[in-house]
Amino acid sequence: MTKRIEAKFKINRRLGVNLWGRGKSPLARGKETPPGQHGARRKKPSDFGTQLMAKQKLKGYYGNISEKQFRKLYDEAVRRRGDTSENLIGLLERRLDAVVYRMKLAVSPFQARQIINHGHIQVNGKRLNIASYQVKDGDVISVKQKSKDLAIILEATQSPERDVPDYIEIDHKDMKGTFIRAPKLSDVPYPCQMEPNLVIEFYSR
Repeated sequence: MTKRIEAKFKINRRLGVNLWGRGKSPLARGKETPPGQHGARRKKPSDFGTQLMAKQKLKGYYGNISEKQFRKLYDEAVRRRGDTSENLIGLLERRLDAVVYRMKLAVSPFQARQIINHGHIQVNGKRLNIASYQVKDGDVISVKQKSKDLAIILEATQSPERDVPDYIEIDHKDMKGTFIRAPKLSDVPYPCQMEPNLVIEFYSR
């Protein structure tokens, strides 16, 4: 296992949840103690600690995105009409790396970001290497023709670990799909409980 993969799974152990529902996670093997010498001595968190954990969990799930990017999405969610928690989830799911992951073109959000950064993904027929790009309803996301035989992409499409949600259409044979709509929290197939309401409370303090 590479150091990079180990670092990802440390996020799982630190937060105490199998964020991506992967069989390779230490938590899937029953190793539930947080990392570090004093991992077993964790105390019951305060309200602030609970809110912070909810934020770290959501940030971690989407490939450990930066605080600056996450705060920007929160500010946009506040500006929009409707429930701020639902708005935040919708904006996170519109990220191009999240969409590529949902389409099962990558086995993790980290790999999805890598595939995008390396120029393997197109949006509406044009190459786009910005992982944070906000995908719009009806946008067509595809794998570049020369990249369709990449082993990491083929492996992801054949993975039995998860299904493609119904707010995205995908043709794995053609390596092309359509983002239909932004989902509600209840539509998103999180392997563990997400609490965006606590994230809103954290930033609203």
